[in-house]
Amino acid sequence: MYRVWNFVTNYSLLLILGALFALIWANIDAHSYHAFVEFVLIDDFFIGHAHTDDHGHVHRTLTLHYLVNDVLMAFFFAIAAKEVWEAIILRNGSLRGKKAATPLFATAGGMFGPIAVYLGIATFLGSDTLSAVSRGWAIPTATDIAFSYLVGRLVFGAGHPAVRFLLLLAIADDAAGLIILAVFYPTGDLAPQWLLLSLGASVAVFLLFNWLPRRMDRGDQLRSHSTRVRKLLSYWPYAVAGVLSWYGFQQAGLHPSLGLLPVVPAIPHADRAFGIFSEAETHLHDLLNDIEHMLKHPVEIILFFFGLLNAGVEFSAISAPTWLVLSGLLIGKPFGVLLFGWLAAKPFGLGLPAGMRTVDLFVIGCVAAIGFTVALFIASVAFPAGAVQDAAKMGALFSFGAAMIAIGAGRLFRVQKQHL
Repeated sequence: MYRVWNFVTNYSLLLILGALFALIWANIDAHSYHAFVEFVLIDDFFIGHAHTDDHGHVHRTLTLHYLVNDVLMAFFFAIAAKEVWEAIILRNGSLRGKKAATPLFATAGGMFGPIAVYLGIATFLGSDTLSAVSRGWAIPTATDIAFSYLVGRLVFGAGHPAVRFLLLLAIADDAAGLIILAVFYPTGDLAPQWLLLSLGASVAVFLLFNWLPRRMDRGDQLRSHSTRVRKLLSYWPYAVAGVLSWYGFQQAGLHPSLGLLPVVPAIPHADRAFGIFSEAETHLHDLLNDIEHMLKHPVEIILFFFGLLNAGVEFSAISAPTWLVLSGLLIGKPFGVLLFGWLAAKPFGLGLPAGMRTVDLFVIGCVAAIGFTVALFIASVAFPAGAVQDAAKMGALFSFGAAMIAIGAGRLFRVQKQHL
């Protein structure tokens, strides 16, 4: 139990505290809470929420909410992208080869299932409800990696193959979620030419500070050029590229919190991956892992403020979108993961990891139904501030109930815990 609590404090405690403070504050004094969230830091700035005046000029206002959700959360998504990138590209990456096929199928089920349930129930409730909530279809597709991993360890034990399967599913879900945010939830009128700034910054920093030094080091076992660049410049070229890339995303009309993603693949990285939450990752000192280690504690603080600025919902906001999000997660996830995972394992012959049963897929789906962090984020961009957004956020918060359902399902289906 100590290891579980240590995990909570390392990855989730500040986020939980921020969300709890927000809920209490919003239900005690909603006016002061929302004034805090939308507090204007700088008016008429070069970054921030865009407003068009009567003359067609665009003005931007930097609020506290924008600073956290659109600027600082870029570091959170960069860390998520780093894990996805390593899982795909590196030797022994968890999303490479046949071993990843069944989890990827299960991930698809864990996304299509919630979408089908969400939109299906909304359609049943009538056209007015459907038109009001249809933009929120992606909210229940989310899986919170940290909380799901925590609950998965409680249900299966740290040594059960289902825990690794769950992590593969969650990482793939994150990758799909990043694509959904970029494609389906632009922040304004699209100006794709600005993406050339992001692409150019990423390519330039890769060629000048990654590829070229390694090219010059051919035949040099001491890697003198790469070492000199690392010592003299450290992460600064990539920080500059990240700023340019972020600005390109904002100007392009894409969600700027994704603005660091193009730079992640340009950073020098290890030649193999040990997997997210692996202790071995702490002993890797390539630049990409060093940057992740450096960002770990700042991102924990950022997640506290994310919870504080996004989870403040009045309980009176509970309405149809709450139950739609919750139904998508609690019904669509388990049955979607089970169905698609079974199709991959049995009819398609891809199989399951040794020690896993088909019924474990359902339990994994219950665990993956904890949407929380990413579900909250998608809710904040899917709907404008107001009753529908608040109701959808409440559904994301209530998804914590999936933990109890998963524990109950584990006992019902007699999951045998396996410890390391």
